[in-house]
Amino acid sequence: MKIVLAPDSFKGSAAAARLCDAMESGIRSVLPDAEIVKLPLADGGEGTMENLVAATGGEIRFVPTVDPLGRPIEGRYGVLGDGKTAVIELAEASGLTRLAAGERDPRRATTYGTGLLIKAALDAGIRSFIVGLGGSATNDGGAGLLQALGMRLLDEDGRELERGGAALARLAAIVGSSFDPRIRESRFVAACDVRNPLAGPAGASAVFGPQKGADDAAVRELDAALERYAAIAAQFTGIQVRDMPGAGAAGGAGAALIAFLNAEMRPGAELVMEAAGFADKIRGASWIITGEGRLDSQTASGKLISRVCEAARKAGVPVIALCGSVEPDPGLPERLGLTAAFPLAPGPCPPEEAMASAEQWAEERAASVFRLIAAASRHHNTG
Repeated sequence: MKIVLAPDSFKGSAAAARLCDAMESGIRSVLPDAEIVKLPLADGGEGTMENLVAATGGEIRFVPTVDPLGRPIEGRYGVLGDGKTAVIELAEASGLTRLAAGERDPRRATTYGTGLLIKAALDAGIRSFIVGLGGSATNDGGAGLLQALGMRLLDEDGRELERGGAALARLAAIVGSSFDPRIRESRFVAACDVRNPLAGPAGASAVFGPQKGADDAAVRELDAALERYAAIAAQFTGIQVRDMPGAGAAGGAGAALIAFLNAEMRPGAELVMEAAGFADKIRGASWIITGEGRLDSQTASGKLISRVCEAARKAGVPVIALCGSVEPDPGLPERLGLTAAFPLAPGPCPPEEAMASAEQWAEERAASVFRLIAAASRHHNTG
């Protein structure tokens, strides 16, 4: 029996690769000779780099960079098994998890460190990039990323702007004479499931700013700054990025990728599955086990489980979901194309216990599911 394990990470709880290991352990306790293929997945956010590296037999490289406040740190980028494609998570250097709660200030936070990661990969000869947009601490429209790659952002007096989202309110000109020429030789694909525009009521500042530490006044300040940034960027590139779907992703970093790096925006889960060779690796499988932190009505709107079910349907492989929690909607699994969906927790419990026990319960639930499948198979064969 061939079984493919393809969960997303459970945010803040368990990495997808660890969940795969736990599920494998549970299944082997019942079916020790099963062929198990582990394909930890992601939707473009947390875990994208590690999961793609694991799925393709690539490597993770460590390089110096800076955090969202410009402090030196050791950062990472991945190289896929083809040796030619770098995977860079914006959250790696510019993520909210890099800051203590009291340090969160999207007016000052910068994507400069992400630009340094791209530069390091360029220095290593990489010219193909997958950039995961999600989990950022920033609201600078990707301006810091551009500055790290040599783009000059100037005020009315011709002075370089300091880094951070608030400084963009004084942006008067963009000068590209020092912009890294290797960018023109490179291909960028942005993994993003966010469709928000750069500015306005549904833009980066209004929707995502508060979770990054912006109060109402800061949201208004940052939104006005991104409006100015969009106007000056349009003068420089000829691209009206303000209202483009996805431009507001990762504090507006999507706008920089679209306008200055000519990036193709792709749904995160779809891109990750394609890069991991998902369609090929599920051929001949008897079952696919997927999962994410919560299965609910939002899952159908392009999240990873819905993408897994779509690919599985084409291959004729049934799918079971093991999730942190499952919305009490009995018709939801069928609408998604799931054979069944199970919560990991054995009963009601505090969220802290559920997060701490995710791997243990994933092992137990996988064992239970395949004990039932094995029993049904024996009954069918003897019946």
